[in-house]
Amino acid sequence: MTTTNDSTQNPPERGRPPHAYVGSQINLDEEMFGALFDGGVVRRFMAYVRPYRKQVWLAIAAVLVVTMAQLAIPLIIRFGIDNVILANDGDAVGLLLVVMVFAAVITVNYGANWLQDRLIGITGEHVIFDLRQAMYAHLQNVSLSFMDKTETGRMMSRLTGDVNSLQEFLENSVTAFGDLVLLFGIVVIMLTMDFELGILTLSVVPTLFIVRVIWLPRARVAFRRARETNSNANGALAEGIRAVRTVQSMRRESVNFDLYDEKVQDNLNAHLKSAQMAQMMVPIVDTLTGAAMGIVIVVGGLQVLDSTLDVGVMIAFLFYVQRFFDPIRSLTIQYSVMQRAMASGKRIFEVLDVPLAIDDGPDAMDPDTIEGSVEFRNVTFSYVKNQPVLQNVNFKLAPGETLALVGPTGSGKTSITSLLHRFYEVNEGAVLIDGYDVRDYAKAALGKHIAMVLQDPFLFTGTIFENIRYRTVGATREDVERATRVVGAHDFITLLANGYDTILEEQGRNLSLGQRQLLSFARALVADAKILVLDEATANIDSHTERQIQTALKRLLEGRTGIVIAHRLATVRNADRIVVLQNGHVVEIGPHAALVAQGGLYARLYDLNYASFDDVPEEQFKS
Repeated sequence: MTTTNDSTQNPPERGRPPHAYVGSQINLDEEMFGALFDGGVVRRFMAYVRPYRKQVWLAIAAVLVVTMAQLAIPLIIRFGIDNVILANDGDAVGLLLVVMVFAAVITVNYGANWLQDRLIGITGEHVIFDLRQAMYAHLQNVSLSFMDKTETGRMMSRLTGDVNSLQEFLENSVTAFGDLVLLFGIVVIMLTMDFELGILTLSVVPTLFIVRVIWLPRARVAFRRARETNSNANGALAEGIRAVRTVQSMRRESVNFDLYDEKVQDNLNAHLKSAQMAQMMVPIVDTLTGAAMGIVIVVGGLQVLDSTLDVGVMIAFLFYVQRFFDPIRSLTIQYSVMQRAMASGKRIFEVLDVPLAIDDGPDAMDPDTIEGSVEFRNVTFSYVKNQPVLQNVNFKLAPGETLALVGPTGSGKTSITSLLHRFYEVNEGAVLIDGYDVRDYAKAALGKHIAMVLQDPFLFTGTIFENIRYRTVGATREDVERATRVVGAHDFITLLANGYDTILEEQGRNLSLGQRQLLSFARALVADAKILVLDEATANIDSHTERQIQTALKRLLEGRTGIVIAHRLATVRNADRIVVLQNGHVVEIGPHAALVAQGGLYARLYDLNYASFDDVPEEQFKS
């Protein structure tokens, strides 16, 4: 949708919402943080994991093997010391057997660890691929009313960063399961080997829980702040990139840099704080590890001297104490991973839950051909409730006729074309094609039978040939060349180094505005739609080029129903009828000559040479 005609009443330009919306969006994002574990998010995420459940179960089995191997290693060392080295005065055969068993366990540990990492890594990539596909497919079909209100930077953050957080969560979940099993196993083994020493060793654990109770709320705030500032910085970055031409034209580089620098500095400080909170538990855990090992050495050493404890048991205790705090350290770090994942999952599934406000009905029609008649019957429409853009609009257009829409900026011209294509739903009345409500047609049918040429055509990265046949991928090179000859684009294309195989830069910026517009005309011609909408399609074309394509426009509209929005008289006065709009109302309708003779708004615009509605004083409209 262009903003040239309806800028005062259309929704905010995509990617640049008004400040009020930005504030509400930030607040909404802030509410998405906090839950350490969200059952709803996990259940929905598991739906994407389910197709790969065999790989996940195999990875879990591999983790259990790794855990069992790690639990077995200190026991093997204990056996070797107490039952081989000390008991048999250095039995070489027994010691060799112990070494062989030890080597076998280490080998199994390595193999299972490699298998687990590979399985969960591949599974995570597949799951995230499916999730990104689902989000992209959904966003391609949501109503434009949602996209009008959505900041591009935030949406990109959800498609990239948030999805990656879920991948990290999946990969860490299997490891966390192994850590919990390892913790439980170590506790059981230590208490079984020596209950009293085990209780004394584990006496440091309550201190760890007390520290965590104090740490968790502060860490939660720090992680939330880091995520919030990251989203703000991404939004500002995306807007700065999109608007770089405007920024440079207004020499706003330094001002915008300062504004962006403020956001990224805030983001940096927040991430430093969150990193500090994430790492704070590590030295605490290390200190408690040392304390526990000190207990084992002192108490266990005294028991060894009293011959009430085997040396192998004390050494095994030291190994278990060291391993006991490793999963605690890992789980502490994974806390932030889980919280990010819960917040990210909520944001992702919120996008997937955006209703398709404009969806096909159960019996939607998809005819192969249409006649092309158009009728607006008592249509009232508003983007914002109780702020109508169109009010009780009525007109009919027979197949093959051309209708021009004229009126001051904000009068509702572009809104009419958007309703015809069913980008939005009417509030009252009906838009009819061949006597059927557009809501009775499949959206694919409307896209097939309605072609639009906008003031600022969007060209995609790719060749000129691919862009012209973008709507009709089955079009041949001959079809494309025939269309470009009709609209007068063939000559300049053949002068390019690679002709039709020339790669266009982002949005076709290696072509002039006029050349881009000619390509959009050719694209519409190749689509061969029965209804053609030209929304300020000649606004960016100079007078010489416009004269060149006037004949092409006649050919383009030949046999088609056309709706034309233009400020330039040459494009409008050849229309079969002209609808004059003001403040969302139809104030005049008729052919050019009749409207001039009528002496109304259109005649006054004509007298002013129809240069631009923006040049007409407001009192002229009211007189």
